[in-house]
Amino acid sequence: MSRRLYQQAHATWVCDYHIVWCPKYRGPVLQDKYIKQELKRQFKYIAKWKHCHIHAWHIGDEHIHLYITIPPKYSVAYIMQILKGKTSTWLKKKTKKFPKGPLWQRGYFVSTIGANEHQIKRYVQDQSHHQVELQQQRLKLFTR
Repeated sequence: MSRRLYQQAHATWVCDYHIVWCPKYRGPVLQDKYIKQELKRQFKYIAKWKHCHIHAWHIGDEHIHLYITIPPKYSVAYIMQILKGKTSTWLKKKTKKFPKGPLWQRGYFVSTIGANEHQIKRYVQDQSHHQVELQQQRLKLFTR
């Protein structure tokens, strides 16, 4: 499976993460279908807002897994703060099922998902082609 490389004006990047976190009160507090649907809706909204891309998710009864691409301008800690904070507030307002205080545990698990070897080799090999394009662009500038 080849993954997408993202580009900005001066950077090419792929920042993929596997993140897992749990509710503060362990137990099947996320088992309700409405809560799962609402969490998915909120994750989509936050991802669009912060220019992240969610590749996959699993909302279990007691924990959540996200496979997400986060732009390098944001830290994982910042995105987790947004995800946990917004979903906690929204769920408490919509369901009235959770006690006052934080919905989520303080911590979380995060692991990077690096670029694969084939993709890196292809990227390095394509650099010679990229250099030729740059030289041609420079020549056009000087010959005008």
